[in-house]
Amino acid sequence: MPQELRAVDWTENGLALIDQTALPHRTEILQVRDVDALVDAIKRLVVRGAPAIGAAGAYGVALALQQGEREGWDREQLLAAVSRIREARPTAVNLAVCVDRVRQRLDEGLGAVLEEAAAVQREDVEANRAMGAYGADWLLKRTADRAGDRPLRILTHCNTGALATAGWGTALGVIRELHQRGRIEAVYADETRPLLQGARLTAWELAQEGIPHYVQADGAAAGTILRGEVDAAIVGADRIAANGDTANKVGTVGVALACADAGIPFVVAAPTTTVDLSTARGADIHIELRGEDEILQWAGVRTAPAASRGHNPAFDVTPGRLVTALVTERGVLQVAAGELPGDHLA
Repeated sequence: MPQELRAVDWTENGLALIDQTALPHRTEILQVRDVDALVDAIKRLVVRGAPAIGAAGAYGVALALQQGEREGWDREQLLAAVSRIREARPTAVNLAVCVDRVRQRLDEGLGAVLEEAAAVQREDVEANRAMGAYGADWLLKRTADRAGDRPLRILTHCNTGALATAGWGTALGVIRELHQRGRIEAVYADETRPLLQGARLTAWELAQEGIPHYVQADGAAAGTILRGEVDAAIVGADRIAANGDTANKVGTVGVALACADAGIPFVVAAPTTTVDLSTARGADIHIELRGEDEILQWAGVRTAPAASRGHNPAFDVTPGRLVTALVTERGVLQVAAGELPGDHLA
């Protein structure tokens, strides 16, 4: 992935975001200079993926500070603006964690805020690289009996690469590491309805890396797994509860169920900032409901009858008992075997 194609970057003009709604047809950079524009960009999925949203939120504190200086905000107005950024999307915990971290340095001025935001971004890239190595090592060992020395066939859901993070990627970072070792035969990228993050974004990143891949309908994933065409599935996460239940892009739990039936690993790759020990179980995770038009229309054209209503949860929750392993920058946790995230973070 070219270095200049970072999903989130701070420039002299403010925050520069790759507009992920335009990919793969156009690579456009959105310059963001105020809080309203950033909140809108997060809600419209211009920037998306829990770690990337976290990085954008971290730099958003700097944007709010600059805007407050331009417009003469008092402290109450500044903190309200920061809170708006923090709450722009409710399910992914990284946004709140990163905003809260950077907000603690507001009184030290813009330089300190930018320093902390840059640290958030740098640490995410380092974590992703570590995850890639840990995940690749674990998968090669775990699949040795099934795959032997042949390259692996991996299924993934949604987008978890450089576009979804500060750089390199979580689940896709593991795939990239395996590819660099010459151990990827093919990747099955679920198209990821309703906004096609898999077909538009994951496939684009795989193509950039020259990684062999197939795009398939979400409904094809279980059949592909049960026919024995997949050695393991690896996905990202937006929030992980203390008991190992994992919220990720809607459609993930179906992949996990198919993996359980087929007896192959279902792996979650996410930084420790995605683990929320204050959330005891998946049922306590707030699931974002997005607008009906995302599933009742396509390209602005109504595809469902006028009388139809839309049910559009952005995420679902996979029970921890279905998660074979959780890969973080600290190593690999055997969740289904009873190892809990709290023990991993202690």
